[in-house]
Amino acid sequence: MENENRVCLGAVVGVHGIRGEVKVKSFTEVAEDIDSYGPVEDKSGTKKFTIKVTGYSKGILRVKIKGVDDRNTSESLIGTEFYVSRDVLPDLDEEEFYHTDLIGLEVRLHTTGESIGKVSGIYNFGAGDVLEIKLSGGKLEMIPFTKEYVPEIKIKDGYIIVESAQLNFAEDEGENIDNEG
Repeated sequence: MENENRVCLGAVVGVHGIRGEVKVKSFTEVAEDIDSYGPVEDKSGTKKFTIKVTGYSKGILRVKIKGVDDRNTSESLIGTEFYVSRDVLPDLDEEEFYHTDLIGLEVRLHTTGESIGKVSGIYNFGAGDVLEIKLSGGKLEMIPFTKEYVPEIKIKDGYIIVESAQLNFAEDEGENIDNEG
């Protein structure tokens, strides 16, 4: 299966107990739905897993992987990402995007159209999605992923537009306009 046709649903971040359960950070809209898309594969596509959500442990999903019945085996899976074919996922509405489709897109300024970097990550720390942008000079900048800050997304054309009036993209740390006194 080609990587472009796959989406990462989550990743093993720890183990739970001695019977092989793992803790999984889910990237699905509803965390518990991670097991509703059928068998998953590792990043390379060489290992397949049948998973079943069994509950929560400290806010992270507990998942049972078929055939993994002891702690040692489950520990060896820490860091494993779970992928599925894009074909098994629901169709998206016009204003919806899979994170994997945004990562790597060129970032252009709204005012000038100038390319300033690429989307390097998308995070949610509890207050909404945040885009991480790797600027052309290597510095990382984080912005809210809202219509106000990102008015246009052109996945097929390979770029997003960011509203430069809302942001400070200075390459020099000392030029940050938010540092007052």
